Formats: sequence, structure tokens, C-alpha cells
Amino acid sequence: MKSSRQCTRTTCDRPAAATLTYVYADSTVVVGQLSAQAEPHCYDLCAHHAERFSAPRGWDVVHIHQEFVDAGPSPDDLDALARAVREAGRPRVVQPPPAPLASEPRRGHLRVVSGDA
Repeated sequence: MKSSRQCTRTTCDRPAAATLTYVYADSTVVVGQLSAQAEPHCYDLCAHHAERFSAPRGWDVVHIHQEFVDAGPSPDDLDALARAVREAGRPRVVQPPPAPLASEPRRGHLRVVSGDA
């Protein structure tokens, strides 16, 4: 199954293709393949940002996988999109409430008051 995670860079809406991890003890940044699950102290990057990442001064950068490929939409994503479009295009049928029968008393805010009362 392909990931639906997006790049964590601000204003980037591309799909994630790599995971960036800081190893503070070694002053190292590791950029590798996209992790199976989102980790709390890791950052997901698209292929564009993963290839152009620069570390803080004095830190080493380790690229585990050099060719990052955007996963793009999976068949499940495309199927979900097609279902949503079909559902949105389906006409909505609104049925009017049934009219009260003549034998039923009318329940409303108005009532008939006889002149004798």
C-alpha cells in the first residue's frame, strides 16, 4: 500500500518520498527511504526537498538512498477519489413530508375556537 503522507515542509503539498532523522549524539542527519509509519521525531520529505536538504553547520548528512521517487497516488487513492466524485454528482432526492389525512386532527399552533366559549 502506498503512503498518503505529505512533505512536512511548509507550503509543500507533494507526497512524502523520504524520512529525515536527526541523530543529535553524533551531529548527523540521516535522509533515507520513507519509513513505514510516521515517527514522532522524524520528518517526511518529498523527493524535491530530500535531494536539496542541507544540514546545520558542522553536522554530517548521510543519504541512505540517493534516488527518491514520489509515490504518487495509489490505486486506492484513485478509487476513493472516483467514489467521492460519483457521490457528489449524484442528485439528492428530497421527499416532501406526507400530507395529513382529513380524518386526523390537525396539530399546529392554530386551533378553532367556537363562538360559544
